[in-house]
Amino acid sequence: MKAITFTEHGLPIDDPRSLIDVNIEAPQPGPRDLLVQVQAVAVNPVDTKVRSGTFAKEPKILGWDAAGIVQEVGAEVTLFKPGDAVYYAGSLIRAGSYSQLQVVDERIVGHRPRTLDAAHAAALPLTSITAWELLFDRLGVSEGGGEGDVLLVVGAGGGVGSILVQLARQLTKMTVIGTASRPETVEWVQRMGAHHVIDHHRPMLAQLQALGVDGVSHVASLTHTQEYLAQLVEVLRPQGRLGLIDDPASLDVMPLKLKSLSLHWELMFTRSLFETADMIQQHHLLNRVAQLVDQGVLHTTLGAHFGSINAANMRSAHALVESGKARGKIVLENFQ
Repeated sequence: MKAITFTEHGLPIDDPRSLIDVNIEAPQPGPRDLLVQVQAVAVNPVDTKVRSGTFAKEPKILGWDAAGIVQEVGAEVTLFKPGDAVYYAGSLIRAGSYSQLQVVDERIVGHRPRTLDAAHAAALPLTSITAWELLFDRLGVSEGGGEGDVLLVVGAGGGVGSILVQLARQLTKMTVIGTASRPETVEWVQRMGAHHVIDHHRPMLAQLQALGVDGVSHVASLTHTQEYLAQLVEVLRPQGRLGLIDDPASLDVMPLKLKSLSLHWELMFTRSLFETADMIQQHHLLNRVAQLVDQGVLHTTLGAHFGSINAANMRSAHALVESGKARGKIVLENFQ
């Protein structure tokens, strides 16, 4: 089968060897696995981090967002059958979705939205799981709750921010404020449903005060947390909550003490990495997101389609992700 991989960590993305087309043997599903024919994939920052050597010691097939069709099921599978249309983010410790066929544990797979094609569905899994867990599990917001609370989403124009803004706006009573610095990303964040948008390149407190907001109760910091930490502590109300998903080289959390601020880290791969007892919650979560999409409550966050799935197109997609200028999600579709 066709796949995309790499043989050496750390090569710049403009090096043709950084991602290469290969032909490999098809994988075989284990007892609780699905064998999925991959139709579309989305590119995430984690893809570039694994390629650089941050999260893995050995080169591997990348890709942690896919939509496809179930071809075979393992002997103990109960949630799916061959022919089912699915979407999922996969596991960090298994081969990824840059391949025509992929095996994935049924407990982290969802039935994909009926109203979306494969490309638009592939844009959703990883970011939806991350945003949902960050908002409801880590920051402790309740569905239908949050009246009087204010959520600040730093980096709201990216993949996670795009779905997090939607979830907070549609499923809670919070005031949702996103940050963006370019006209096109400001417009995008507004389209996702933010009540207000401020510029993270300018002092945040003054911009919030100009909106009549005296402080925020929750912060979802999705990028450059180390750079913005002092400002985030400044704008958070006493006993507020700070959640983050990025990887700062270091983080001095002592300034959080005076306001009794709590710190929450989100990694959507934790459940699959440790095969936690509640691992199946990601199956239920993806099914719920699909239902909300089909009801018109949530919308795909596909921002750019980079064509067919091959190494050249994938290198272009990685370059855009590494530039920090991607809006929404980048998707590729069908192996050529």
